[in-house]
Amino acid sequence: MDRGRRLGSTARLDPRLADHRVARGTNRARRRCGNARARRRTRRGDRIAACRTRSRGRRGARRARLGEVAVSDADRTSAPGSWRHALSRALGMITMLLLLAGAIAARMLVGRDADGPTFGLPDRSEILSFRLTATVSALVAGGSLGASGLLLQTLLRNPLASPFILGLSAGAGLGMSVAAWAAMSTPSLAWLLAGGALLPAVIGSLAALALVVLIGRRRGVLDALTLVLAGVIVSSLAGALALLVQQFLPLETRGRISLWMLGRIPEVADAAVLSLSTIVSVLSIALAWRLARAMDAAALSDAEAVSVGVDVRRLRPALLGLSALLAASATALCGPLAFVGLVGPHLARMLCGATHRALVPASLMAGALLLVGADALRQIVDAGRGRLPIGVVTAILGSLAFLWLLRRFRPVWP
Repeated sequence: MDRGRRLGSTARLDPRLADHRVARGTNRARRRCGNARARRRTRRGDRIAACRTRSRGRRGARRARLGEVAVSDADRTSAPGSWRHALSRALGMITMLLLLAGAIAARMLVGRDADGPTFGLPDRSEILSFRLTATVSALVAGGSLGASGLLLQTLLRNPLASPFILGLSAGAGLGMSVAAWAAMSTPSLAWLLAGGALLPAVIGSLAALALVVLIGRRRGVLDALTLVLAGVIVSSLAGALALLVQQFLPLETRGRISLWMLGRIPEVADAAVLSLSTIVSVLSIALAWRLARAMDAAALSDAEAVSVGVDVRRLRPALLGLSALLAASATALCGPLAFVGLVGPHLARMLCGATHRALVPASLMAGALLLVGADALRQIVDAGRGRLPIGVVTAILGSLAFLWLLRRFRPVWP
C-alpha cells in the first residue's frame, strides 16, 4: 500500500507512470475516499443548515407570536377607538385649552406704554379694545397658520413642511405687493385691495406652492429634502421680488408695507380685513375637519388611501387650496410669520395623538397659542425703541424649534 501511495504520488509528477497498474488502483481509491469525504461534508453541512433553519423558524415563530400578542395588546389599548386613546386625546385637548386660555389672559393683562410694560386691566376702554383686537387677530392668524401647516405636512408627508418654509407666506406677500402697485398705477384696479387684498394673496400663495411642488418633484416623487430646499428658494425669490415691486411705490406706502412684511398684529384692524379673514379661516378649517378621515388614510401612502376608497386625485387639490386659503388669510391680516405653521402641528401631535379629527382643532389651538403667547412676550421685552415686531419673535423661537425638528426627523441624501 505504501508502494502504491508512492507510485501514485510519483505518477502525479511523472505522467509516464500514470498507466502503472498499482498507480491506477491507488488513484481510484483516492478518488473514492475524496468523494466519500466530500459527500460526508455535504451531508454534515446540510444537517447543520437544516438545524439552523429549524432553529430560526422556531425563533421566528416565537417572535411572531410575541409580536402578534404585542400588536393585539397595542390595538386594544391605543387604537383610535380604545378608551385609553380617547382619554389621552381628551386630556391633550383640555391641556391645550388651558394653555390657550392662559395665553389669552396674559395678552389681555400685559400691555406697554411710554414707561415700559404694564400689568393688569387698563382703566380706559379704548386700550382694552386695542388689546382685544390684537388678541382676536393673533387667534385668527395663528389658528390659520397652524391648520395650514397640518394640511401641508399631511399632504406632502413631510414633517418639515409649513406655509413659511414652502413659500406660501412669501407668495402671499408678493401678491399683495403687486396688487398695491397695480392699484397705484391703474386706479381701475383698486378693487384688488378690497378685503385687505385677500384675493391677490391667495393667488400668490397658490402660485408659490405650485412652483415648490414642481421643483421638489424628483422622478415623479416628492422628496422631503428637495421640497424643503425648493421652498427656501421660492420663498427667497418671492421676498426679493416683493422688495423690487415696493421700489415703485410711494415712500409712505413702501414704509407701511415694509413694516407689514416684518409681521404685525394690528391693535386697530380694518373691520373688513378682520371679518373676511375670520370667515375664510373658519370655513376652511371646517372643511378640513370634514376631510379628517380621508387625511388619516392619505398620511400613509397613495396606494393605501386608494385601497380604503379615498380619491387622492380629488383630495390633493382640495388640501392644497385650503392650505393656501388659510396661509393667505393669515398673511393678509398679520403679514408673513415664520415657523408658527411648522411648530403648531407637532405640538398638537405631542398632546393629542395622530388622528386628524383631533389634530385639526388641536393644530388650530396650538398655532393660536404660539402667536398669542409670542405677542404677550414681546410686550415685556424692551427692544430699546419700543416693541419688537412679532415676526422677529416668532423667527427666533421658531428657529430653535426648527433645529430640534431637524435633529428629530433627520433627512438624508438619497
